[in-house]
Amino acid sequence: MIEIKLPQELARLRRLALSAQGLLQAQPYGTGLAGTCQAIKHIGYVQIDTISVVERAHHHVLHSRVPKFEPSMVNQMLLDGDIFEYWSHAAAFLPIEDFRFSLPYKNAIKNGQTHWFKTPDKKLMAELLARIRSEGPLKSRDLEASTPKRAGWGGWKPAKKALEQLYMQGDLMIGGREGFQKIYDLSERVLPSTVNSEMPSTSEFAEHMLNQYMRCHGFASLKGLTYLRKDTELRKAVKALVNERLAQGSLEQVRVSSGEVFILEAGALERRLPRLSDRMLILSPFDNSVIQRERLKAVFQFEYQIECYVTEAKRQYGYFCLPLLYRGEFVGRMDCKAHRKIKHFEIKALHFEEYSFDDDEVIGAFSDAVTQFCHFQNCESVSLTKAYPKHLTPRLNSALSIAS
Repeated sequence: MIEIKLPQELARLRRLALSAQGLLQAQPYGTGLAGTCQAIKHIGYVQIDTISVVERAHHHVLHSRVPKFEPSMVNQMLLDGDIFEYWSHAAAFLPIEDFRFSLPYKNAIKNGQTHWFKTPDKKLMAELLARIRSEGPLKSRDLEASTPKRAGWGGWKPAKKALEQLYMQGDLMIGGREGFQKIYDLSERVLPSTVNSEMPSTSEFAEHMLNQYMRCHGFASLKGLTYLRKDTELRKAVKALVNERLAQGSLEQVRVSSGEVFILEAGALERRLPRLSDRMLILSPFDNSVIQRERLKAVFQFEYQIECYVTEAKRQYGYFCLPLLYRGEFVGRMDCKAHRKIKHFEIKALHFEEYSFDDDEVIGAFSDAVTQFCHFQNCESVSLTKAYPKHLTPRLNSALSIAS
């Protein structure tokens, strides 16, 4: 067991995590569409979220890693069969190469071992499946006027639920999107014929999860490896595999000051890692690097939650704060909103943590990051309402006025 006690040791562990996530390098996966495909292959999934006060999470995550990324590229990858949409620990876009690892959950839902909806309308599901088979792909919006109301349900909701049940149990896939609307089609028409669709064994699935996590996160807690997965047999298989590799010496353990233990590949902390960058990154609350809040706190000493899920009176930082990453540390958070009609980016509140960096360097890096982020939001101007610590406000406003 390696004890992480010294600041430089913790800094190296952080660099390992950020490098594995592609957040230190300028273009770790390439640029444009090809780089976007490589990014999703490497990080394993990109979470989909509906909140749109700024550009949606799945676009934001890719923008943080891929120069010249455009939101339209995600739908292009769906249409090209490079990615597919399904449930990871949440709704996500996943590499098409990982399709077979979605099958255990789909089969569990289809066989009634677990439930998506407790009482699916099987008659309506059969009707919709037949309609898609004969007429082609459907959006739930296509059913609003044509599907009759059913007792105990409301409006078109039964059809939407039936489509989602068919999608979650694997009969349908998402062939593309129009805006944020899913386009449902038969799985056999969407899935490329070259993709491996063989059901994995539990041991194969466990090996896939462990290898993927080590690749895209650098290290893991045992709990983090099966984050939000409820499959007991899979969790046992992952634990057994970790113990086997620890015994073989291909994995080792480190313990941080909080007492949390992480597993990593033997010798990983001695590898050559990218240098820390002077650029600041504005990350999504659903970014792969921050979504496991306990890990974030243990490794980066950054306590973070999305406050849109708490009442306004209990919010400390704002409705939708975005984490700020600078030189290997999370140095702050920014509550903001893109006013798209007037092309204005509003920073409602900016909070910096206590940090040891030069104020001018941080302000310069923040100004550059906001300028790029505004362009990503298609905004042409920016304003700052309040900032903490307060003494930075005049200099921040000056820097942002020059930037915009």
